[in-house]
Amino acid sequence: MNAVINRSIRFINLGLADYQQAWDYQTRCHQSIVDQKIANRDGEPVATENFLVVCQHPHVFTLGKSGDEKNLVISREQLPSIQATFHQINRGGDITYHGPGQLVAYPILDLENFFTDIHLYMRSMEEAVILTLKDFGLEAGRLAGLTGVWLDPENPVKARKICAMGVKSSRWVTMHGLALNVSTDLNYFNYIVPCGITDKAVTSMEKELGTAPDFDAVLDSFKRNFASVFQAEYQ
Repeated sequence: MNAVINRSIRFINLGLADYQQAWDYQTRCHQSIVDQKIANRDGEPVATENFLVVCQHPHVFTLGKSGDEKNLVISREQLPSIQATFHQINRGGDITYHGPGQLVAYPILDLENFFTDIHLYMRSMEEAVILTLKDFGLEAGRLAGLTGVWLDPENPVKARKICAMGVKSSRWVTMHGLALNVSTDLNYFNYIVPCGITDKAVTSMEKELGTAPDFDAVLDSFKRNFASVFQAEYQ
């Protein structure tokens, strides 16, 4: 455990960000925390930083290290025709889609500042999204055995995913995170088997509400709920 606990978080909004550039940014933040943790073993302990990076991406499909590329149901050669790119990345999970109108959040936290429990970390991220959806009149929850946030999770036929998650952790420092469909073009999910799950639908706040909520209002709600769940404050 760090000798100096820091529960403050640097909030960074990258706006509409190319996926590779955002991934590189995450990696630099992650490495800076890891480097500080290594330095702390041999010198006077210094508090490690925490980051919450948010953005939207141009159309992109990402495949986790345990995923199957067969879940991309069009060929890579066809991707330019739908203005999309593809990245195989180092998070857990299978394939997912990111695009405009989707709130993507990358918490880069030293969990030794909070709790050293990846299961609790995933459930805490889900809780922040569940509370955010509640702010907009949507009742959401968890589906046993499947990570993410769902509507009607108690009904196997009607259950539909509104937020996907996939993370990586090294030395208790997290990266990657979650993607909440706000006003996302859901047609892009037809090009993949989302998260490798064949029998569940994907939805968005816009589809459920009948109108697109203000993106910045959703972001403000999520930012507030994330800090509340993690008992953190922003710098």
